[in-house]
Amino acid sequence: MSNVDAAPRTYQYLTLERQDAVCVLTLARPEKLNALNQALLAELDHAVDALRADATLRVIIVTGAGEKAFVAGADIGELAVLDTRGAEAASAFGSRVFRKLETGPQAVIAAVNGFALGGGCELALACHIRLASENAKFGLPEVGLGIIPGYGGTQRLPRLVGLGLASELIATGRMVDAAEALRIGLVNRVVPQAELLDEARKMAGVIAANAPLAVAAALEAARRSLDVDLDQGLRFESTLFGILGSTKDMHDGLSAFVEKQKAKFEGR
Repeated sequence: MSNVDAAPRTYQYLTLERQDAVCVLTLARPEKLNALNQALLAELDHAVDALRADATLRVIIVTGAGEKAFVAGADIGELAVLDTRGAEAASAFGSRVFRKLETGPQAVIAAVNGFALGGGCELALACHIRLASENAKFGLPEVGLGIIPGYGGTQRLPRLVGLGLASELIATGRMVDAAEALRIGLVNRVVPQAELLDEARKMAGVIAANAPLAVAAALEAARRSLDVDLDQGLRFESTLFGILGSTKDMHDGLSAFVEKQKAKFEGR
């Protein structure tokens, strides 16, 4: 396993490890429980751009350094000094970074290894799939600080768990443990802490073995389903299906199935 070649920059708060078509992106500010300061977000912005541009990369796993926290939230010290313009700009920047991660060509798995609070919960929500360790805890406690979730939490949480439950969690700031997160559909799976990254890598390997253009198109169609009515969604799905009809991957995949062989997808 080696550092990803797509991002030659040296990071202070991130590590990137590449194995085949999978990259593990670790937020590494453990002395602050990986809290999101502006420097970390700027590094994440750069890294996401580099990873999105890597045509050989198929899955990104996002996790946090240490055993206590995925990301414990935003850096409160930085937020406390902001005025109206600064607060809006900070929110817009974080939202933009998370949105780029969410809408890139790779599938993104959050391996939540501890506290995922505030901005950390919002980062997990921006990933396509969430795996949690048994000690993980999720929450959006911002209203107790006089602010609201600013990196997409008010938009993604209702889409995931429903408006009523999301409203309760946002308005109370209540934390939920991994078992409750699984029950309400906030996470896909809960595993022991020691098995979390192995489980994420195993799932990433399954995804990476599939046709990358098809995975990207399917994830995009699923995202669009939340914003359009069923008829529009079905038309968009058919459009993407048609586009894939011109790809070598589709013809190789279908031929391999007919011939009872394993397809080797090239992403074209």
